[in-house]
Amino acid sequence: MINPITRKSYILLCSLDYHQSYRQMSSTTPENSNDAKIIAPYGSWKSPITSDLVSGSDKFLFGISVDCFGHLFWVESRPNESGRLVLVKQGEKEGDEPIDITPKEFCVRSVTHQLQGGAFCISGDTLFFSNYKDQRLYKQSISSKDSTPVPITPDHGTPLVSYADGVFDSRFNRYIAVQEDCRKSSMNSITTIVSINVDNESIQDIAEPEALVAGSDFYAFPRMDPKGERMAWIQWNHPDMPWDRSELWVGYIGDEGEMQKRICVVGGDQMVVESPTQPKWSPQGELFFISDRETGFWNLYKWVESTNLVVPVFQLDAEFARPMWNFGMNSYDFIEDKDQKSLIACSYRMMCSQNGKSYLGILDPVQCTLSPIDLPFTEITMILIQTSGIHCLYIEGASAVDPLSISKVTLDYQKSKAVDFRITWSSSRICSAYKSYFSMPELIEFPTSVPGLSAYAYFYPPSNPIYQANREEKPPLLLKSHGGPTLETRAILNLGVQYWTSRGWAIVDVNYGGSSGYGRRYRERILGQWGIVDVNDCCSCAKFLVDSGKVDGERLCITGESAGGYTTLAALAFTETFKAGASLFGIADLNLLKEEMHKFESHYTDNLVGSGSAYFERSPINFVYQFSCPVILFQGLEDEVVPPDQARRIYTALKEKGLPVALVEYQGEGHGFRKAETIKFTLEQQMVFLARMVGHFDVADEITPIRIDNFD
Repeated sequence: MINPITRKSYILLCSLDYHQSYRQMSSTTPENSNDAKIIAPYGSWKSPITSDLVSGSDKFLFGISVDCFGHLFWVESRPNESGRLVLVKQGEKEGDEPIDITPKEFCVRSVTHQLQGGAFCISGDTLFFSNYKDQRLYKQSISSKDSTPVPITPDHGTPLVSYADGVFDSRFNRYIAVQEDCRKSSMNSITTIVSINVDNESIQDIAEPEALVAGSDFYAFPRMDPKGERMAWIQWNHPDMPWDRSELWVGYIGDEGEMQKRICVVGGDQMVVESPTQPKWSPQGELFFISDRETGFWNLYKWVESTNLVVPVFQLDAEFARPMWNFGMNSYDFIEDKDQKSLIACSYRMMCSQNGKSYLGILDPVQCTLSPIDLPFTEITMILIQTSGIHCLYIEGASAVDPLSISKVTLDYQKSKAVDFRITWSSSRICSAYKSYFSMPELIEFPTSVPGLSAYAYFYPPSNPIYQANREEKPPLLLKSHGGPTLETRAILNLGVQYWTSRGWAIVDVNYGGSSGYGRRYRERILGQWGIVDVNDCCSCAKFLVDSGKVDGERLCITGESAGGYTTLAALAFTETFKAGASLFGIADLNLLKEEMHKFESHYTDNLVGSGSAYFERSPINFVYQFSCPVILFQGLEDEVVPPDQARRIYTALKEKGLPVALVEYQGEGHGFRKAETIKFTLEQQMVFLARMVGHFDVADEITPIRIDNFD
């Protein structure tokens, strides 16, 4: 039951815009004058943003944490180590090199539900983590430089039992985590929340984890209260995804560590559609969480235990969370002001505000006010409070000129503004050397094929301080369709995008109907319409840019990964908008996808596609005769989400039809390319393929193209 409150005013602080003051692009060199630029066709420009630079800097974060001493830790990918994930500790003093905690024979990665994140937890001096190769949980001292990880879960001989999203329970000295057991079936695995003994005297003493919560298809966010007396968690069942409908529960822990009484806080009422996420206990023992139950936007709520009521903490047409495609998401945390009053530091994004910018805000739950803090970042995804100081926090974020980074933010005593902002970790510290080549994203709103409905995208025009094209020429366009399909694209620095724009291509990254970031109503546009709404929106966006005079209508190309690869193939099969396409581990057969999908997404397509006939009617593989333009396909041979056979079937069919087509397969790659050499080769061959097919120009880079069937 919701206790209604009057929506409070949204407080905006009119302070200095850091992004404008600190990040303005210099244009003082002579070559920045149009009169001094070299005239050359779009797509043929030389650029220092090389494929080696892109592949080498393509590092990602897979979780951050702060220990009780205020030390920062993070998990980063290493493309040059075949994508190995390594836990790293910040240097002891400013300027010191970060310290690798993970030994070289280990990789901090869980495969639970095939999701990323949630693979480690730090408590005191002890690190708990999932090892990729065997999926066992290990513990390791982080104070000893040469500490060897010790297993705390049984060896089953195969990596079929995995753990994620764990927390340490200090009351009973045990580890609590989500366990997925695929020993009987990977398609119908058993998921539970388990407790794990961490004090085994020897490997022979390791016992099977004990189930605390069982019975639902999925679990996430097991979180203990400060006293270890209550545990909150999220659960959901087929056919829903966690962002469609889920439940928040609280269980009471007995004196022997057993689960006693449990209460469904929200989500149990079938008349209320909501998807609670990120439950978290405040230092005072109050339960907060995020839900989209009233406004259709993910806002903050609090559970009042004494009355079993749920009350809004703050309501705004903004997203304070995003779909749970990863474990361990953390978009808010608790912080105190100078009077030791509890406040909430949170990230949020208002719908279509200021070029899609997200904000760091300080929320006062008593006064019901939200004060945005100006920062250089325009995208903020994770927030952690530095426990050793009440004025510092770490955020994971980026901007149009800053790559994915971790920064330390120091606030004033009133928590009204940032007095210091320092980058602690960057996915590419050398990016700043190429700022003069960066194309700045422009948020565009374009009409869709449905009258009265608009969709959104980020447009990146060609940008190079040395070159320009003839005024009569329009640039070729590469349209990017994101994966998910309920993910979203953001206006942040992506060297993979700048690789294209600095060579004279225009890029548009589309948030078609069904994307997150715009509320539930926008997200649900795609329900029952996958392969229709996304395709139509991508075509409408391309047409909008042509009609606006920004791109060449005869050189429209499309690309996408995974679900974005499906949109790419569907657009090529069912429309004639694009002249060439590139699919990266894209879906060609919806029926085959449904039959072979892992458990987490095994019913995902039920809501996205709908009826059985639609599975056939929207599968590009069944309509190869309608393809009319060249296609290149890239596929990992260890892909368990989109099996390699799908790419092979579409390649064979297009080859037999006589269309220019190429297929590139990679040993040792799964769903999403991790190796630097794979990322480099894919980027180069995609560009050369599209240039040869639609270009009217020669690529400046020395790249040996692969053979194109029915063309070479």
